[in-house]
Amino acid sequence: MTMDEYQQKALTTAKDDGVELMHRALGVASEAGEIAGKLNKWLRDYKGDITKLDKKALAAEIGDLLWFTATLSENIGFSLDEIAKMNLKKLADRKKRGVLTHAEGDNR
Repeated sequence: MTMDEYQQKALTTAKDDGVELMHRALGVASEAGEIAGKLNKWLRDYKGDITKLDKKALAAEIGDLLWFTATLSENIGFSLDEIAKMNLKKLADRKKRGVLTHAEGDNR
């Protein structure tokens, strides 16, 4: 399945209630927080022991994040393939200029 195929299938489960942009943007933040929370508890409880990580539960949260990302992208007029290509181009440019790992903000 391509990213665009996923996006089109995800959109078949999306409701249109007039506040999609904010609902989906907040959903991205919420799901990212759930991922961070699961990892935080794993780190706290198991000291980062990878054998104790509930990968299926983490994958489920990543799936929810992907759904919100796919539907948010469509709300602003981009396919996931387009977003992915733009991101890789940005990262390749940063790598070429030697600023890939520097924490200097968006416009590095």
